[in-house]
Amino acid sequence: MTITLSGIGVSRGIAIGHAHRLEQDISEVLEAAIPEALIEDEVARFRRAVRLARQQLKDIRHSIPETTRADITDFIDTHLLMLEDSMLTLAPVELIRKQHCNAEWALKCQRDELASVFDEMDDPYLRTRKDDVDHVINRIMRILLRQDQQPGGPDNGITPLHGAIILAHELTPADTALLQHQGVAGFVTESGGPLSHTAILARSLGIPAMVGVHISAAIHEGDPLILDGEAGVLIAEPDEDIIKDYRRRQRQAQKRRTELNRLKDTPAVTLDGIQVRLNANIELREDVRAARRVNAEGIGLYRTEFLFMNRDDVPDEEEQLQQYTSVIRSLKGMPLTIRTLDLGADKSVTSYTQQDHTASNPALGLRAIRLCLKYVDLFRPQLRAILRASTKGPVRMMIPMLSSGSELVQVLDLIEEVKQELALEGLAFDPDMPIGGMIEVPAAALVAPLFARHLDFLSIGTNDLVQYTLAIDRIDDEVTYLYDPLHPAVLRLIKMVIDAGKSAQVPISMCGEMAGDPRYTRLLLGMGLTDFSVPPNALLEVKAAVQQACVSDLDSYVRQLLASDDSEHISQLLNIINEL
Repeated sequence: MTITLSGIGVSRGIAIGHAHRLEQDISEVLEAAIPEALIEDEVARFRRAVRLARQQLKDIRHSIPETTRADITDFIDTHLLMLEDSMLTLAPVELIRKQHCNAEWALKCQRDELASVFDEMDDPYLRTRKDDVDHVINRIMRILLRQDQQPGGPDNGITPLHGAIILAHELTPADTALLQHQGVAGFVTESGGPLSHTAILARSLGIPAMVGVHISAAIHEGDPLILDGEAGVLIAEPDEDIIKDYRRRQRQAQKRRTELNRLKDTPAVTLDGIQVRLNANIELREDVRAARRVNAEGIGLYRTEFLFMNRDDVPDEEEQLQQYTSVIRSLKGMPLTIRTLDLGADKSVTSYTQQDHTASNPALGLRAIRLCLKYVDLFRPQLRAILRASTKGPVRMMIPMLSSGSELVQVLDLIEEVKQELALEGLAFDPDMPIGGMIEVPAAALVAPLFARHLDFLSIGTNDLVQYTLAIDRIDDEVTYLYDPLHPAVLRLIKMVIDAGKSAQVPISMCGEMAGDPRYTRLLLGMGLTDFSVPPNALLEVKAAVQQACVSDLDSYVRQLLASDDSEHISQLLNIINEL
């Protein structure tokens, strides 16, 4: 009997294969008292487990062909670095010695403490970095519990991995990379989200994938499956008609990918001659490779929070300068927009935020520029590092979550102070480096003319703009159905910002998810947007939409859409716009 399961599609594509269950459940961890005389033996047991976990990851790293792209193996390197972090290697040892507990319990306590830190973060991308910590800790835990069977190990003689669709509670990036090289067709997990490293890696590798699926016990080892990574659908025991239909879709998708790859060296110009700029968003230096593969014109958003994560200390000016310089060199002349620190109101990212503040709603609390202006000694080294990096190549600085003129004045005054400091110290910087701001809250959109008068460029962050405009937590499953970029209020705020930029002759870009969704490309072009910053894997889709658009034909329909208050009418008009 055919069974259909739904979930979150995190990597496009269709996989047709057979089920292979990857059992990785960890036994319940219980606390056990360790006699004083055996404490150091328990510490030694924990350290052996860490060493073995490190060796396992190195073995996986070495098993992957040398021809593999560096941005894929870097995920494994990230986990190897985590195994050097004192929060994972020293803190459990201190607990073993202090509480006289077993290593498993000490590791569990440390995991719980780290999880609470990540759960308090308002940025969904950073919040899902908890997955990487879990992956590393679970690897150590399985060794301690003697459950360390490796995915893709010796075949069980029943179901080979080639062509398999993996069913698992979760997968680490290391597991995913290894499984891909063993020829799996796709994977489905019960945990994880679209912003997890595993999901990002699946997209980079082109593996169809779904997360958030309650995997039915009725699906058995070897059962035929179809995975639709775009629709978020898993079909077990499909009949012949269903299989034929999905094979036809596979052929169409392959043809589409071939067509898109031909666009890499073509200009992003509309049918009526409007030049459009297509930049890429990146999180890590390694993401530059993905941007270069699709010939992005530059980096429109470089998030810097990752330098501050998974550590007890704060990166100093020199460390930040080194990181920014490394990215600039990788870009080989392409422009780079560095967003300043956008962390939330959690208590233990740095010693600065541990002191006195706990937010009941971090998204509305001390985050981004608010946090940086409160803790100026945290912010100043970053400003110095970005300014100094501006001599290495074309660099712009972008300030997140501005909401008022007073914040803007404080930021610009502080930047001027830092410039004067650097000049007195004889340190080089570009005095004319462009300074821009992100429009992410309704207040900022409403006063966009003010920001446009005092800044060199503006960038619309649609993820937060939609969230704040509609009072919706975009990662809360209970209300995500209300998250709507086409809500009239959202569209009118976007239009206000674009118009403010035109009036002040200030460049306006968009770097949120809406910019990377080709369903909205023509609408945004019709609203006057000509600068997009998108995930690298979405850039060619957006370019195709740009090249097929004639902006002069869109005007009347876009004006009707912006004037409409009816969601059904807006959807109908969007369909017309996309069919022109």
